[in-house]
Amino acid sequence: MTPETLPLAATNLFRAVMVTAGWRCQCTGQCGQAHAKTDHRCPREHDSYAGKHGGPVRLMAAAADPTLTDRQAAALPADRLRAWCPGCFTDTRRTRRTTKPAAEQGGLFDL
Repeated sequence: MTPETLPLAATNLFRAVMVTAGWRCQCTGQCGQAHAKTDHRCPREHDSYAGKHGGPVRLMAAAADPTLTDRQAAALPADRLRAWCPGCFTDTRRTRRTTKPAAEQGGLFDL
């Protein structure tokens, strides 16, 4: 079999997430952008162009909580996934990983 003839996997799951999202990125500022000009929601739509120099946007169905590992996210049902554009997903994941709350000292300096 060539790659062109292999069946696609999880298309029903992807479609369910995209239909729920209206084929638009569901980021509402988690990425650090206010998205102020578009009612605080990312304007990226699946298969639309990102601008003069950008190619087509390919949304992905990924975990609503981007801190989950890829393996954990693969086991989630459609209602725990959301539509993300690559930029928002990457920025949200990066932001969440770097802003974890500091662990408590555990009495190290208690007198």
